Amino acid sequence: MIPHRLAPICLLLLMAVLPLSAASAETDFAYPRGPEFGLTEDQAAVFPLPLALYEDDAPTLWNQLRARAMAQNGFNLVATIIFLCAIVHTFLVNVFKEWAHLHETRHLERIEREGRRAVDKPQEDARDDVSFRANLFHFLGEVEVVFGIWVVALGAAVVWFFGIRDHGIVEGISPGLHQIMLYLGHDVNYTEPIFVIIIMGIAATRPIIRLAELGVNRVAAIFGGSAAAWWFSTLTITPLLGSFITEPAAMTIAAMLLAKKFYSLNPGPKFAYATLGLLFVNISVGGTLTQFAAPPILMVAGKWNWDLSFMLTNFGWKAVLGILVSNVIYFAFYYNRWARLQASGIESGDLHLPLRWEEREDPIPHWVTFTHVGFLGWTVLTAHYPALFIAGFLFLMGFSDATGHHQNDVKMRGPLLVGFFLAALVVHGGCQGWWIELLLTTVESKWLLVGGSTVLTAFNDNAAVTYLASQAPDLPSIAKYAVVAGAVTGGGLTVIANAPNPAGQSILGHFFKGGISPLRLAKAALFPTLVMGLFFMLLPSPGMHHGPADSLQPSDPAHQLDPHLPEPAVPADPGADAGGEPDAVPAATAPAGISPSAPPPTAAPPSA
Repeated sequence: MIPHRLAPICLLLLMAVLPLSAASAETDFAYPRGPEFGLTEDQAAVFPLPLALYEDDAPTLWNQLRARAMAQNGFNLVATIIFLCAIVHTFLVNVFKEWAHLHETRHLERIEREGRRAVDKPQEDARDDVSFRANLFHFLGEVEVVFGIWVVALGAAVVWFFGIRDHGIVEGISPGLHQIMLYLGHDVNYTEPIFVIIIMGIAATRPIIRLAELGVNRVAAIFGGSAAAWWFSTLTITPLLGSFITEPAAMTIAAMLLAKKFYSLNPGPKFAYATLGLLFVNISVGGTLTQFAAPPILMVAGKWNWDLSFMLTNFGWKAVLGILVSNVIYFAFYYNRWARLQASGIESGDLHLPLRWEEREDPIPHWVTFTHVGFLGWTVLTAHYPALFIAGFLFLMGFSDATGHHQNDVKMRGPLLVGFFLAALVVHGGCQGWWIELLLTTVESKWLLVGGSTVLTAFNDNAAVTYLASQAPDLPSIAKYAVVAGAVTGGGLTVIANAPNPAGQSILGHFFKGGISPLRLAKAALFPTLVMGLFFMLLPSPGMHHGPADSLQPSDPAHQLDPHLPEPAVPADPGADAGGEPDAVPAATAPAGISPSAPPPTAAPPSA
């Protein structure tokens, strides 16, 4: 058991130390941190071009996008086309699965005719011949590996643009591969993917699941303890719990409870998708009660000085109301479905039959549960330090072995696939700032800004959207609020929109025939998305007009890099009218810099 469990941890440790080992090497950074390039961290690779180097002197947004797209000889455009191909691929995974099933069926018939099955072979431990094409299509049909597959295409583009194009095929491969190593080994931060893997593993342990189940059960008992009460309680409590135990942990717990208490009842495709869309949206907005649990909030909280008080008074209470209203509306809309399920004799109490060892409900000692909660808290507390939370997970594995009769085996395949998905998404997302940042900083209407942020989130991780917004100088308070509101609101529209969504898909995907359909998911999540967007934008709060960053956060990049410098005077919010209501968001001014068409600085090739 121990070697099987340690295998994924070895992979995690390698992922954690790769950036550290690359950083420790002697590297001539292509773009050192500082106000010249507008960077807070050194960038080793010559791509992507820092946002501060775009001049954006074209008269229209379209012309500015065209100029940025052709920067670095057109690499930006190619990188975005590859990213769009990966998105389209996610819509085609069911097609690949059907092809895989077709080839598998034909292969089984063929090996039976030709006597190549395991039973036809003389060895006792023989195996059936496998179909390479069927396994290839199965691989292409795994949504968690889609973006990883297209990272290979991105790497090929890097080798061409920053190696072969300038030096020829023979001499260009080495500098091109060197740029890939610099980007993947130094510039890309894998902390969040590793954290999601660990937090999913801990949240899926039996003591944590049983604790959450008992908590939800007490609330559901108030409403009769039926499957409907479980559905409503799970979709209300666990998303809000995500503000304290992080959204990935809340998603894991909610998905496992819904799998046991709801999806096992075979509610039908329409109701199943409606619940999935509601779950994804609720988890995305449920983490906004605090400043440390939701990735899109975490990206901007420090820079904009958004603390716990700010989140509660401007986002938290609106999220609670929005979740309650959406749940009530969906519950009422599908009320007849509950009546039919209960009329057919399927009640939540039937689900307590311990058919398997993993489904047993014998009590767990309090000290075992408290220990697991302690490790969960340690992981949340050290979320930015992979070496610490990985070490904590290793200790928890040892503790789980010592209390094995109270535990269930934690299957790490799902968390590892989710981590791989997020890591690949981070790799692609790092090359998309050239167009996302421009769109976010040139829109003048707050409604267009929140709508644009919501749409952008559907096609890119919402944390990337808010991070790019945080890099824009002098954004007024209403712009900051609208971007974040749109990012968390749109976090349920697609699997890639929010970091915890792949975890929910991994747990609940087998309840949907052919896997989760991206179009049906977006359709199901559209209504709660609109509800949350209206709640965030129509309900007034002080932070919409005057955020803490207005008086505390200087706009001078040099001060951001050196907090000991004196703070410059901050001008009044240009977006506020006489009544303090900023109806329009003025476009942020792009910092002056080097023209994107100018050749980028070249990092030194690896020494012999």
